Amino acid sequence: MKYAIVESGGKQYRAVEGSTIDVDLLHLDPGTDVTLEHVLLLADEDKFTVGNPDVKGVTIKAKIIEHFKGEKTVNFNYRPKKRIRQKTGHRQQYTRLEIEKIQK
Repeated sequence: MKYAIVESGGKQYRAVEGSTIDVDLLHLDPGTDVTLEHVLLLADEDKFTVGNPDVKGVTIKAKIIEHFKGEKTVNFNYRPKKRIRQKTGHRQQYTRLEIEKIQK
């Protein structure tokens, strides 16, 4: 099985041909082709190539499928005896990418 570890938005993801990954929001329209160039590791069957910091000459072709919001996280700050109760929420925006090809 051929896969790669790719960096996008300061986070690392495992990219397998034909699968999807959810990355932080990319400000591009759905249906747009994207090239991911920060490949940190490439695994092809039992051969591994580790970059320093990136693997030279390897890119990943992906297509933007959709933009969506993640689960809501709730933060609640409470200080007893001080009447401080603060509730805030946040929903992170993500982009779903379909990995089309890992090119050497």
